[in-house]
Amino acid sequence: MVKDGIYLGKRYEVLSKIGAGGMADVYKGKDHMLNRYVAIKVLKKEYKEDDNFVRKFRSEAQAAAGLMNPNIVNVYDVGEDRGLYYMVMELVEGITLKDYIEKKGRLSHKEVISIAIQMCTGIGAAHNAHIIHRDIKPQNIIISRDGKVKVTDFGIAKATTSNTISSNAMGSVHYTSPEQARGGFSDAKSDVYSIGITLFEMATGEVPFDGESTVAVAIKHLQEEITPPSEIVPDIPYSLEQIILKCTQKNAERRYGSTTELIQDLKRSLVDPDGDFVVIPPLRNADTVIITDEELDDIRSSYDDEDEYDEDDYDYDDDEYEDDEYDDDEYGDGEYDEDEYDDEYDEDGAGAKRGRKGKNSDEVNPRMNKIMKILTIVVVVIIVFILIFTIGKAAGIFKFGPKINTEETDTGKVKVPDIVGMTEDDAKAALKKKGLGMKVVARKESKKYEKGTVSEQKTEAGKKVKKNSTVEVVVSSDLVGDEITVPDVSGMSEADAQRALEDEGLKVGSSEFVYDDNVAEGDVIGTTPSAYAKVTKDTEIIMKVSKGAEKKTVPDIRGMSESAARDALANAGLSAGTVTYDYNDSVEKGNVVSQSLNGGKKVSKGTTVDFAVSSGKKPEEKISVPPVTGVSESDARQLISNAGLSVGTVTYQANNNVGAGLVVSCDPGVGSSVSKGTKINLVISTGPQQQPPAENPDGEYME
Repeated sequence: MVKDGIYLGKRYEVLSKIGAGGMADVYKGKDHMLNRYVAIKVLKKEYKEDDNFVRKFRSEAQAAAGLMNPNIVNVYDVGEDRGLYYMVMELVEGITLKDYIEKKGRLSHKEVISIAIQMCTGIGAAHNAHIIHRDIKPQNIIISRDGKVKVTDFGIAKATTSNTISSNAMGSVHYTSPEQARGGFSDAKSDVYSIGITLFEMATGEVPFDGESTVAVAIKHLQEEITPPSEIVPDIPYSLEQIILKCTQKNAERRYGSTTELIQDLKRSLVDPDGDFVVIPPLRNADTVIITDEELDDIRSSYDDEDEYDEDDYDYDDDEYEDDEYDDDEYGDGEYDEDEYDDEYDEDGAGAKRGRKGKNSDEVNPRMNKIMKILTIVVVVIIVFILIFTIGKAAGIFKFGPKINTEETDTGKVKVPDIVGMTEDDAKAALKKKGLGMKVVARKESKKYEKGTVSEQKTEAGKKVKKNSTVEVVVSSDLVGDEITVPDVSGMSEADAQRALEDEGLKVGSSEFVYDDNVAEGDVIGTTPSAYAKVTKDTEIIMKVSKGAEKKTVPDIRGMSESAARDALANAGLSAGTVTYDYNDSVEKGNVVSQSLNGGKKVSKGTTVDFAVSSGKKPEEKISVPPVTGVSESDARQLISNAGLSVGTVTYQANNNVGAGLVVSCDPGVGSSVSKGTKINLVISTGPQQQPPAENPDGEYME
């Protein structure tokens, strides 16, 4: 998180955090050069060292910087300071359309059209500049306190002239078009589809497709038809429903060709709500999007990989804005007067009300439809091969002709460091470190640099030269003009140090940022020229600012042996911490089961990583059969149950030595080691065996 009060680019003061998203945090700031409040979007700390994220962040800025429209959040500036990548935007104090819908449940049809016209105006301006938004959703539409609708977050927009095909749909899946969901080419009609889903949510208060996962929702966009809004909101005007249905056609050719056409129908819907003027092109040979099992697998994997981006980069805190700031009548009849459009359509024209009509009922010969599907698949395969060949050739995968080793041109070359302002000895040392030499070609008086410091270098800093080259320099023979002693600002925060230098009448240039294990992030390490050096007011002072301890990447040590894990952590500049051992049925004995810090995380050098090691499969627990002989059957059953065992077969037999109802024996026997849950068979005594009465000599039984 960026600290409040810090300055970015020596110009923008960070005041407070107002929002957060998947890739960036948004702060309220003040532009002290133009004395106005701005919004500053700063790439999150965990992403700023990832080249892919930085590239996407810059892409957002480049896409939006050239767009100037009252219905777009304007981008003023973009830059990088002390390792922070930031973008300065127009500060719009308001509420997102998503929050507005949630507050009201659903919007009236006039309110839907009013917001939609402004939204489409902004998106249309982007389309005219050959920029596709690719992430239209209510979260990226802001309604300002004065009712102005603005589109923001061109995070994944790209110029259509770049001839690039989008990867996987990275916006919120509830609003993504079928072609984005399947990873196909995206154009202005993809944005039209997302506009249609947004209109659906404004009119009904809910999204048309929902599911337990992003994959499930994406498949619905591909395979299921949208529910007509009138089935959810019976009183929705017929023309508005038809506009929504046309925007959300699976086949892009059946949607509006541009936002201009869409705006025309929206305006007409205001004056002729039940008119039947919306024309949805016939189905012809294009049916609901067909998708193969392989494509389904690709879509599942792509959404699994990219769920982390499914957040909103302009998520305003609702607590900042009270509910009564957005009155239900804010978009009432006054904003779009029906009389304003009366002249556009004559009484006999298409604008006349004709009542509702049924949906298009175009039918296609099933056999012809099947043939066209097969032909479509063949064409797609051919296009894919052409694209693979073209991209592969451009990337150098498919090479023809003699191989040229482009790396040879830079072999043995180094960048010349900036040594102006250094002492003669320090300059020599800096050049020697790069494998370069130094030659003093002149010693002249300087208005900026004191005697003995380099005032000019003939080979400019940053230029690549061959190793062992000599850099010619001019060294100051004396400082002329009013002398100023550079104060020692080391250990100060960058902002405090800048003020201290400027208070001395010195000019402060752009700061240099380097890792330093001993100086806290954001504090000054030193200056060039150094502290207590004699300079003039024209001398530019460069502050060297700490980026904190150098970050190390935590290796993924799961599955490694304990010794290999320790080596991997040591090689990464980290320390092995507490090691615990526990049984694990899925990880081989001696290998790492888990780690306290996830692999890939950036941490300070020397950070301790704890991990757990498998002791192998847990041995089966053995239980001793309890002493059940000589006790009653009920007591025996209780003893067996308490021991974690169960009673098996029970046999009853006479026994002269054991009383009736008592246990004679058990199997397995008492004291045997058995597994938990083993069944113990019991033998229960029925008492002494009955003897027949003795017979007397006369053949009679004696009593």
